[in-house]
Amino acid sequence: MAQLWGGRFTKETDQLVYNFNASISFDQKFFSQDIRGSKAHVTMLAACGILTQEEKDSILTGLDSIAKDVADGTLAITSEYEDIHSFVEANLIARIGDAGKKLHTGRSRNDQVALDMRLYCRDELVETKALVKELLETLHRLMKEHTDTYMPGFTHLQKAQPVTLAHHLGAYMEMFKRDYSRLTDIYQRMNVCPLGSGALAGTTYPLDRELTAQLLEFDAPCLNSMDGVSDRDYVIEMLSAFSTIMMHLSRFSEEIIIWNSNEYQFVELDDAYSTGSSIMPQKKNPDIAELVRGKTGRVYGALTSLLTTMKGIPLAYNKDMQEDKELTFDAIDTVKGCLSLFNGMISTMRFNPDKMRASAKNGFTNATDAADYLVNHGVPFRDAHGIVGQLVLYCIDKKIALDDMSMEEYKAISPVFEEDIYDAISMETCVKKRNTIGAPGPEAMEKVIAQNEAYLKQLS
Repeated sequence: MAQLWGGRFTKETDQLVYNFNASISFDQKFFSQDIRGSKAHVTMLAACGILTQEEKDSILTGLDSIAKDVADGTLAITSEYEDIHSFVEANLIARIGDAGKKLHTGRSRNDQVALDMRLYCRDELVETKALVKELLETLHRLMKEHTDTYMPGFTHLQKAQPVTLAHHLGAYMEMFKRDYSRLTDIYQRMNVCPLGSGALAGTTYPLDRELTAQLLEFDAPCLNSMDGVSDRDYVIEMLSAFSTIMMHLSRFSEEIIIWNSNEYQFVELDDAYSTGSSIMPQKKNPDIAELVRGKTGRVYGALTSLLTTMKGIPLAYNKDMQEDKELTFDAIDTVKGCLSLFNGMISTMRFNPDKMRASAKNGFTNATDAADYLVNHGVPFRDAHGIVGQLVLYCIDKKIALDDMSMEEYKAISPVFEEDIYDAISMETCVKKRNTIGAPGPEAMEKVIAQNEAYLKQLS
């Protein structure tokens, strides 16, 4: 068992204790970040005169050779080592001798793992932002294509008022824009360097922490060494943002599942993003949408777990904090996978405008506009509301839509109605006259789409 701390102990750690304590099985994900952090650390040590130029060069060459051998499979990361830090240091000493023993000068595993976790989360955050941006671009394209695709808008899962598919998708566009903004904010707070914090109280070596931060592309070193080794706020913030992303994906997935049903038939999913039944040959199941909806709970679980782990930990570092890794790694992989697959699914699914329009027409989504028509002809709104309620009851009984009523039938309920009622309650009129910003009318949507176009161009 390769351990960095055996000098104090007189006998071997029990194997079960060692296995329970070890983190190599999962923190090997940090390998590239650990190498990067070590290279920056020794570069800084040499700049401060703590290492000689020769020692620095020897260590850097050794670290590069370890990285190369792991990358090409020549060197395996195994459970012989307690953690990824032990693996790197032991192999470095084996390759370059005593100079390798100076790698850990002015550094603790506490600030080392804090650095690795921060570097890893930072890298993954950048990749997640790129996936959210791709999803935003897909939504933007679909919005531009469907400004005239009419569909029912819903409240309480009841058909409410007519909107366009562009307007409906625009709601998700706003959600994912906020998600992108949250990730950007978190990156800024995350981007401080804990290396140099030592175990908790810094070090007596004259380290240049500003240089280390610069080498690792951080904005600055953290200003408190105890906070540097024990802060996991940035992980919790990231998991919170990821949970919100998954909530948005899950809501959208739920709608796609409904839209894909035989009763709605608003969309047809591409074969590449659907599966069949082992017994029912007619089935085409929205499995990707269902899995995204289901996997949302995994990410929520990671957030809740880490919040629970951190709530009772006194300063500074405690071993409990090792629990941040596996669940965070799983959440990261889950969110990235869901974003990628979801984007592929909506990029390839086909919409059925005729079904959408018919659903809006047959769901009395233009009832509010019929009431507005009466109000515009001098009828008090409360009276207009009652009159249109009678219209709807009549249509339900006759199994027709408001558009299908004859003028005689309209006038039998209210003499105020004239021929222009048909234009007033058409899908086009109902949508096109709603042009306040944020509404589904064409003028409003044109402005929003233009703003989204400019927004996407300026994304980093």
